[in-house]
Amino acid sequence: MEYNTVIKPKNRLLDIDFKELWHYRDLFSMFVKRDIITQYKQTILGPAWFFIQPLITTVMYMVVFGGIAKISTDGLPQPVFYLAGIVCWQYFADSLNKTSSTFTANQGIFGKVYFPRLIVPLSTVVSGLVRMGIQFLLFLAFYIYYYFTGVGIAPNVYVFLLPLLVIMLAGLSLGFGIIISSLTTKYRDLTILFTFIVQLWMYAHYLSFKHHVSKKTDVYGP
Repeated sequence: MEYNTVIKPKNRLLDIDFKELWHYRDLFSMFVKRDIITQYKQTILGPAWFFIQPLITTVMYMVVFGGIAKISTDGLPQPVFYLAGIVCWQYFADSLNKTSSTFTANQGIFGKVYFPRLIVPLSTVVSGLVRMGIQFLLFLAFYIYYYFTGVGIAPNVYVFLLPLLVIMLAGLSLGFGIIISSLTTKYRDLTILFTFIVQLWMYAHYLSFKHHVSKKTDVYGP
């Protein structure tokens, strides 16, 4: 008997068959479309949630951090300051949470047909880029508004590092997600626990950033 496909264990840590991934590019595009369409398919507002969610989160941060906690944004308009972080972090957190449940969420598909398993987390990361791109347009709208109102913000050379930042976010979410997904197949509690860890991770980054900025202000002056 002759076999068309032979599945062998990987011999090396980074033994990725890119040729095989390219062969299944149609399946990859189907998964990407599925993730984008089904996310808000049965909702009343539909794709409008792409804008509503970061706006509500920004208002909440403005009330909690800016109003109640009185945390300074170092002269930047609060909507621009918080949206810049929210757009990037929501993409990272959403991709990380979804890729970390790759095996448990797709066990029915994995048990029926063969295809490169890496396609599923890759499609999750790529479909998240569409959502991030839409929300980034919202950030640009606020940025352009405050730029022409003379608030004192202006782009610099670091803006060209934005593609590198997006690649880093995608790579980190994909890498950490695959590691966690291999653990959640045996320990299902990690799926719930990791959701809380990601939320606390964001606040820890924010507080450490503010501490770093305030420390520099104390040393160098206003």
